[in-house]
Amino acid sequence: MTGYDPDILAPGLDVVFCGLNPATTAAADGHNFSSASNRFWRVLHGSGFTDVRLLPQEERRLLEFGCGITTVVERPTRKADDVTPKEFRQARPDFETKMRHYAPRMIAFLGKRALVAMLGTSDIGWGRYPDGFADAAAWVLPNPSGLNRAFTLDALVSAYSELRQALIR
Repeated sequence: MTGYDPDILAPGLDVVFCGLNPATTAAADGHNFSSASNRFWRVLHGSGFTDVRLLPQEERRLLEFGCGITTVVERPTRKADDVTPKEFRQARPDFETKMRHYAPRMIAFLGKRALVAMLGTSDIGWGRYPDGFADAAAWVLPNPSGLNRAFTLDALVSAYSELRQALIR
């Protein structure tokens, strides 16, 4: 797991998809969203962010589509629930600095947990987060993890499509 860097970033991207933290499978494989059960790559393609369905090994191609990937907490875990609210709060200053440096148009949080913990609030809905984050617009999307059974593939594609449409406008 040493040497794994989940960041796929460049200055001025349209959107940076921000996971909670890397999965141990991603850290072991060296690629984001590499678990066979994770729906991220299917959802990005289905919602129009990419014109082909990328494989985890092709993750750097996301930059060609104006998209990037990062995480709030860098520590890999088997389940996102293994990251504590305190870890999210402690990670916030470095995470904000990184986002300000790369200055994406939009930060899309994959799930609510990190943003809720960093902001110390529970009043966060799905979709556009009106206050933004780190000088960028912000959006809250359902996490595409296969462990997130509350959202079907169609529901994920629909939610991500709303973000895609907002970026086009």
